[in-house]
Amino acid sequence: MPRKGAGWRKNCPRRIRRFVEPCLLLLLHRDRSHGYDLLEGLREFSVHQNPVDSSVVYRTLREMEQAGLVVSDWETEGSGPPRRVYGVTSLGDEYLARWVQDLRETDRVLHAFLAAYDTLELSGEREPQLRQ
Repeated sequence: MPRKGAGWRKNCPRRIRRFVEPCLLLLLHRDRSHGYDLLEGLREFSVHQNPVDSSVVYRTLREMEQAGLVVSDWETEGSGPPRRVYGVTSLGDEYLARWVQDLRETDRVLHAFLAAYDTLELSGEREPQLRQ
């Protein structure tokens, strides 16, 4: 349950905020990119159903850069103001691989849980069984 005054957190479940990390790393694994394109790229992972504020994305990128998972530099070519462009590091790729491993295990556990629930629903046993 969100804390009072949690701001953007109110509309963005913790699991989605945390899931932004591997999503950004995967996008950056494909190619270097700047913040706005990364925000748009998050749509691929259905994050738009629980929109993530741009400040969350930029804060996550800064934290990942401080941790050595991504690097950034300024793109000054072309028209318009300079933009910060991000790329993933080898450490970031390793971290992404660990995320994928964990997500695969989570997927397995969730499928087992949902299958058990569906079996319960199909059998009509919706009422909790009291044990003595």
